[in-house]
Amino acid sequence: MDLLNFPAIIVAAVSALVVGFIWYNPKVFGNAWMQAAGMTDEQVKGGNMAKIFGLALLFAFLLATALPGIVIHQMGVYSLVGGDPSIALPSYEALMNDYGDAFRTFKHGALHGSLAGVFIALPIIGTNALFERKGAKYIFINSGYWIVTLTVMGAIICGWK
Repeated sequence: MDLLNFPAIIVAAVSALVVGFIWYNPKVFGNAWMQAAGMTDEQVKGGNMAKIFGLALLFAFLLATALPGIVIHQMGVYSLVGGDPSIALPSYEALMNDYGDAFRTFKHGALHGSLAGVFIALPIIGTNALFERKGAKYIFINSGYWIVTLTVMGAIICGWK
C-alpha cells in the first residue's frame, strides 16, 4: 500500500490557489481583506503576479507534502518502519491488511484538515497579526482562508487512494 499519493498532493496544492481565487475575490472577502491589510488597488495590481502565484503554488505544495502525516493515520505506522515497508516485520503487513484503509475518507481528511487550520494556521496567523497590529477582521479573513483550504487539501490527500 502506497500512502503517498503524489497526484493527490499536486491537486491539493492547486486547490489552495483555487480556494484563494474564490476567497479573496472582491465579491467574497477581497475588499474586506484589502481594507484589513491596509492594501490599495494599486498595491495589489502592482505586484509581480507570476512570482506571487508561482511561490504561492510552491508553498502550497510544501504544505500538501506535510499534510499526509496529519490527515492519514497510517502514516504513523509507516514512520515506525522508517518509511520502508520492505524491512518491516510481518506484523506491519498484517496491521496494514487489517487497518490500511481505516479512516481513509474525504470526510475524515476534511476533519483533520480543518483541525489543522484551527490549531495550527489560526494561532500562527493570529500571532503574526497581533505583532503587525492587524485587527480581528484580518485574522479571521486570513485564518478562515487557511481553515477552508486545509479542509479541502486534507480531504483530497486522505480520501484519494
